[in-house]
Amino acid sequence: MNAPPLTYTHWGLYHPQVAAGRVVGLVPFAADPHPVAFGASLIDAVHSPLRISQPMVREGWLKNGPGPGKRGGEAFVPVSWDRALGLVADEVERVRSRHGNTSIYAGSYGWGSASTVHNPRQLLHRYLNLLGGFTDGVGNYSAGAAFYILPHVVGSLESIVMPTDWRSIVQHTELLVAFGGLAPKNSQADLGGAAVHETPMYLEQLARRGVECVLISPLRDDMGADFKAHWLPARPNTDTAFMLALAHTLYAENLWDRDFVARYCAGFEKFLPYLTGTRDGQPKDANWAAAITEVPADDIRALARRMAQKRTLINCSLSVQRQHHGEQAYWALVMLAAMVGQIGLPGGGFGCGYGTGGAGVPRRHFPVPRLPAGRNPTGAYIPVARISDMLLNPGGECQFNGETLHYPDTRLVYWVGGNPFHHHQDLGKLLRGWQRPDTVVVHDAWWTPIARHADIVLPCATALERDDLSSATLLSDRYIAANRAAIVPIGQSRPEFDIFAALAERSGVGAAFTEGRDAAGWLRHVYEEARAGAARMHVELPDFDTFWQAGYVEVPAHTQPHVMLAGFRAHPDTQRLGTPSGRIELYSETIAGFGYADCPPHPTWLEPAEWLGSPLAAKYPLHLVTNQPRTRLHSQLDMGRVSQASKIAGREPLWMHPDDAAGRGLTEGGVVRVESPRGACLAGLHITTLIRPGVVQMATGAWYDPDAPGNPDSLCKHGNPNVLTLDIGSSALAQAPISQTTLVEVSRCDNPPPVTAMQLPPIRPPAD
Repeated sequence: MNAPPLTYTHWGLYHPQVAAGRVVGLVPFAADPHPVAFGASLIDAVHSPLRISQPMVREGWLKNGPGPGKRGGEAFVPVSWDRALGLVADEVERVRSRHGNTSIYAGSYGWGSASTVHNPRQLLHRYLNLLGGFTDGVGNYSAGAAFYILPHVVGSLESIVMPTDWRSIVQHTELLVAFGGLAPKNSQADLGGAAVHETPMYLEQLARRGVECVLISPLRDDMGADFKAHWLPARPNTDTAFMLALAHTLYAENLWDRDFVARYCAGFEKFLPYLTGTRDGQPKDANWAAAITEVPADDIRALARRMAQKRTLINCSLSVQRQHHGEQAYWALVMLAAMVGQIGLPGGGFGCGYGTGGAGVPRRHFPVPRLPAGRNPTGAYIPVARISDMLLNPGGECQFNGETLHYPDTRLVYWVGGNPFHHHQDLGKLLRGWQRPDTVVVHDAWWTPIARHADIVLPCATALERDDLSSATLLSDRYIAANRAAIVPIGQSRPEFDIFAALAERSGVGAAFTEGRDAAGWLRHVYEEARAGAARMHVELPDFDTFWQAGYVEVPAHTQPHVMLAGFRAHPDTQRLGTPSGRIELYSETIAGFGYADCPPHPTWLEPAEWLGSPLAAKYPLHLVTNQPRTRLHSQLDMGRVSQASKIAGREPLWMHPDDAAGRGLTEGGVVRVESPRGACLAGLHITTLIRPGVVQMATGAWYDPDAPGNPDSLCKHGNPNVLTLDIGSSALAQAPISQTTLVEVSRCDNPPPVTAMQLPPIRPPAD
């Protein structure tokens, strides 16, 4: 007899409760010590009136055919699956044959669903690769700058994908210094899925041990209250200056570990003249940094001294590198940790993104493969955050990590499993570019902002409506779960594999796409591949039928806590890093060779394009911090009960310090207008002392709700902060997003228009 069905999501594993074909409840997995509250929103989402009932086509595209159009401002017409699949397959063929495969942009960034067989991005890439390829997007929005600076500095991404284990930190760390904080809410979700949430358990253990914590962030809320952290409310985007000053104090007071730097690092002698000021006449000392960060110089010097005296772990949240010149903050982090000299020691050194997903959680032994996407024959790509630039500048150039890339003439955008109208910056600019291609195809389950800005919309089934196999992508969860359908697909929605198999058949590559397997066959095949991989790691998994009947299998984690770079510290000559020198590069000859003015070859404080010390602050005197929401995953489940209950006056909350509110005549719970040089949105005001003066905060993910749909200059009525944010690359090295580099002004809004984000778009009856 089969166990009760399980549904696996990015934020948790649940037993769905079903009555009369409807999901009426979700019981969290019993082994999860900290189930996520917003999972309950999935009950509302699966039966939401915002579900896309059948394939839809934008009215103007259906009438006039492919070409630029007013996406987001027109009605949709329902069509049959047969017609919709024919339109998509024919358009893919038209574009690739007339304009070449690189004119299809299918980077399709997003979290999609926690799945292996029905993973939408994998399936899209598999389909297009069989037809000659596409233009891809590389990197990500979460850690875009870190992804391209860390390999130059430490030779890998180990500090992000496998930092020192929490068990080592709990046992050995004496001082935890958290730039950008360590917010518990950020551990609610993990890429690929999360059956159990263990990070809160380790944070509780740290708090009980009384580990000294220092929080360097404009938000007091960025570290749990149990820590009783010493809060240093630095100005946003000044982390690099702060770290340089800590390093200067270590050097000036002879507290730095010169032996570690000499043995394990390269280029310190080229960095030192900048740090001491012999090169430019300005020592990067605590007095210098105090003027930039607004943290007292004595506090900076005192912290540096404690770091040298205790077993210290320095953590940078991922938000710290989502700023202009964000590469420099992570480079300065490594430099500072090297001067402290505890890299490779239990509980010491540095980490990136602790508190995010499963970072630091004990790892299992082996990955679970996905249905393979194959190789992209074009090899074409852009940095993922340069979408608007690509769409607006066909044939233009982009400097990226030592290369010169050329933007394609994009004629077809194919997007599945994501929402750029959440992730991307400066939505007005994005919309101007979004109107230019001939066609936009989107797969979605709901009328999300991206679905409303498509030409052809294909409705896909949710995790509650199809079988799959799920497990955390980065080995940060011990469970492999059998995701069994709890209900039949709503309306005419179809599982992703079935959609792409049908498209592949119409495009003449059906046999190569399926390899003779349906979705159930691929599910069994992927599990057996995982089972074989486990056996190579001396882990025995049950056969597929036993696994499927049980519903899940728990995989043992590594018994010994992982200590990042411990092998390098013990054997630097034989376990060399992947840098040209084999050591930690505090000065990079490679980056020096790129000649980028906005990314010098050693850690450097460079003024951001917008910050509280810039001239623009005279007109826009508040720095906007945009962070992850507590009540949903990115923009997923914004229509659900938990997210909706968090709204103020039906809009996304904006946090503001009482002094800033009083100076503007603003009151708790009122609707406010938030404006930047790029655009404006409305928000509901929350006044709190958990934020420093001069800074306001909004969570990302409120569904984009323009007052004039299709108009790039629209006001967002609901509170999507990305109508405000700046869309330029972090530097020519990473071209990463810089959503944390945004100045705004806030004013009262007395007669706000109603929010319409959760209403259906206009739908016309078919002409035939």
